[in-house]
Amino acid sequence: MTIINPYLNFNGNCEEAFTFYKSVFGGDFVSLMRFQDAPGHQPGSAHANQIMHVSLPVGSHTILMGSDRPASLGEGAFGDNFSISIGTTSQAEADALFHGISADGHVTMPLDNTFWGAYFGMCTDKFGINWMVSYDPNALPAS
Repeated sequence: MTIINPYLNFNGNCEEAFTFYKSVFGGDFVSLMRFQDAPGHQPGSAHANQIMHVSLPVGSHTILMGSDRPASLGEGAFGDNFSISIGTTSQAEADALFHGISADGHVTMPLDNTFWGAYFGMCTDKFGINWMVSYDPNALPAS
């Protein structure tokens, strides 16, 4: 089985974003490392307390991961050319996750029944990450 885990980069607010994601998905961080914890790190640098790596399980086979991207590592444009798609096991789970992840963000397509038979919605969270949430009672179970 191939597993794809999204890895998000932030411009200094990774910890805030992942604390928010943890409040939505629950669970605990598997890993949370700061740049100051790395061997050879220069004490007193501007990004010392920023997140070098964080991982949060969000399902039985998926881990949401991320880090801050300090200017010294080539800070770039924040991408909006992707969405994280979440498949849920019930309409109630879809509602809970969608309402949690869209809090203080922007709903681009409210959750509703679609012509293809799924209960589906899209939003952008308050950190600029695009999400798609779906419950499809006709979908084949993951193997």
